[in-house]
Amino acid sequence: MKRRVAIQGTYGCFHDLASHLFFKNEEIEIVECASFKEEFKVVKEDESMYALVAIENTIAGSLLQNYELLLKSGLTIVGEHKLRIKHCLCALEGQKIEDLHEVISHPVALMQCGDFLDRKPHLRVVEGGDTAGSAKKVANENLKGVGVICSTHAAKLYGLNVIEDGIETNKHNFTRFLVLAHKDEPSLHPVMNKSSIAFAVPHASGALSKILTILSFYDINLTKIQSNPIIGKEWEYFFYVDLCYEDYERYCQAILAIKPLSIDLRILGNYAIGEQTI
Repeated sequence: MKRRVAIQGTYGCFHDLASHLFFKNEEIEIVECASFKEEFKVVKEDESMYALVAIENTIAGSLLQNYELLLKSGLTIVGEHKLRIKHCLCALEGQKIEDLHEVISHPVALMQCGDFLDRKPHLRVVEGGDTAGSAKKVANENLKGVGVICSTHAAKLYGLNVIEDGIETNKHNFTRFLVLAHKDEPSLHPVMNKSSIAFAVPHASGALSKILTILSFYDINLTKIQSNPIIGKEWEYFFYVDLCYEDYERYCQAILAIKPLSIDLRILGNYAIGEQTI
């Protein structure tokens, strides 16, 4: 039976690509969702489904909305994948760059290719839907003279010709995606060396510092800490923390040690450090 994986976006988008890279040895069925909110809703209603969700980007930072959706969903993190975001300029077969008068894509993709577009002043820049959705539009509507900025994965999927690859300004642009399920699935992470937790702290001097000191004592490497306001409670925050470790038993001891010092401590998932695709 195929795994069904919900993504935000259209076939060929970076979420789609990351899903296939994470489940690289399996045939999967992609379920398109128009928004992250819809994606979480779809997966919550079907216990057999997975979600692949962007959680942070090395340029744009954290997707704070998705931290909130994750906390409310009750879903479990069972894996992660880090994908380098590479863009290409493509168009219908037979089209060359001198044939184009317009280029469309998602606003963020257009921004990420700003230097390239500055060197092509004859191209009128038009904001569209997601990168893959823009590629689908050009292909389905046979739009001659219109280029698309998307991934080579999307270009191939929709039968477009890649005119120029690697047009992104920053070559160190990575997005980290989380793989979510209704319950832990040990088969996805035979080597477990990373965890994500969330907690609040009391209004007391050094409350967060004490927790961080304990984690350090147990040789836990804190790789990310993100704060999010607690809605309805002025100036109170939930902290989302990613932890890496070599000894799972010491990690468990550390969690027991910080629990009395925190408020509403939650384990969002125990999983393996994800691969990074460049």
